[in-house]
Amino acid sequence: MKQKLYILMLFFSLLVFAIQPVRAQGDQPLVFVMTIDGPIIPSAEQYLERVIKIAEQRQAELLVLQLNTPGGDSETMFDMTEAIRACDVPVVVYVTPRGAMAGSAGVLITLAGHAAAMTPETAIGAASPVGSQGEDLPETAKEKFSQIVKASIRSLAEDRPPEAIALAEETIDTARAVSAREALEVGLVDMIAGDLEDLLAQLDGYEVQMPDGPRSLNTANADVQELPMTFIEQLLNILVDPNIVFLLTTIGVQAILIEISSPGGWVAGFIGVVCLALAAYGFGVLPVNWFGVIFLVTALVLFILDIKAPTHGALTAAGVGSFIAGALILFNSPGTPQFQRVSVPLVVMSALLMGGVFFVAVGFAIRAQRAPVRTGHESLDGKVGIATTAIKPTGQVQLGSELWTAQKADGSGMIHKGDSVEVVDVSGLRLIVRKKV
Repeated sequence: MKQKLYILMLFFSLLVFAIQPVRAQGDQPLVFVMTIDGPIIPSAEQYLERVIKIAEQRQAELLVLQLNTPGGDSETMFDMTEAIRACDVPVVVYVTPRGAMAGSAGVLITLAGHAAAMTPETAIGAASPVGSQGEDLPETAKEKFSQIVKASIRSLAEDRPPEAIALAEETIDTARAVSAREALEVGLVDMIAGDLEDLLAQLDGYEVQMPDGPRSLNTANADVQELPMTFIEQLLNILVDPNIVFLLTTIGVQAILIEISSPGGWVAGFIGVVCLALAAYGFGVLPVNWFGVIFLVTALVLFILDIKAPTHGALTAAGVGSFIAGALILFNSPGTPQFQRVSVPLVVMSALLMGGVFFVAVGFAIRAQRAPVRTGHESLDGKVGIATTAIKPTGQVQLGSELWTAQKADGSGMIHKGDSVEVVDVSGLRLIVRKKV
């Protein structure tokens, strides 16, 4: 009985040990590292929330968020700052690598970290608010939003010097941006580190303020683990690239038109639907001017009309111009941030390629209209065959691989077996022929 009890106790002991949060081997402090390199968009928020959840489950010592962003969506920015501040694991926002920036929304995300660091030759600032389409906001709306953002900055930076808070507010009011050294001098960030190893060395023993009180970091000999984006997160990140969205839209529309013009297949239609569905996600995130869609639709109508009623390429040329104008209005309206603009050479080349495809289609249509009829009775006129019997006035003629009943045309001379004959008319199922001279 005692043996069974010992075995049962051993089993439960092993079970309790197995379900304990996994720690690094050798009880080393565990540091997770994640990287956001690009706009602040919903996929970045999902990535951050997933990594925070893992860090909390693994009871990590620290989470390092390596940041390089020109800015992004304000709603996503507020959600990310909220997630960072609510995290039970200290989060250090590290603006890196050299040449990187924490622009616009990146300013608040940097300040939301329990500590902030920058690599030399990086910058932070330029956080003036703009509209969802990248345009300047009306004065009243801009003032309201600016006050909200500045209040958030004061809340996030309340433990920093007054000069740091003033500088952070200037990034809103005057779009000011400063270097890593200038940010450190006023206390907007806590340290400058050349690389991740240098950062962890400086953070060892550094005290951060957590919701449950101050906590001293232990990062010496830490087990550092990278947590990259998942495939889905990377895909969603790619789908907000305006160039990718433009290409998906172009391919999708052309594939749908091919399916409509040649129904019965499924490959073109399937490709078109998938491309347009993926592009729809990007349109939901990017600041686009929907007025450009009118020009894109006009371009497609002109392309189709040039096929149905050929104008020797005039409508195709007009369609190319309309397509270029529509794409640039859609993605590159005044005020749109540079990183959210579509490449002009890409738009022009795609428009010319699309126009070339339709121009070739127009050429085939014109040639088809001008080509002689090759089917039906009309196609028999002028054909030459061999008389297989004497035709007086009727007989039989070998025309190609077919044997026809033939009748001698009025005024035609005597036609003997083996003579060459020419078709001059068709009467029902009978050929009207004359002797070929």
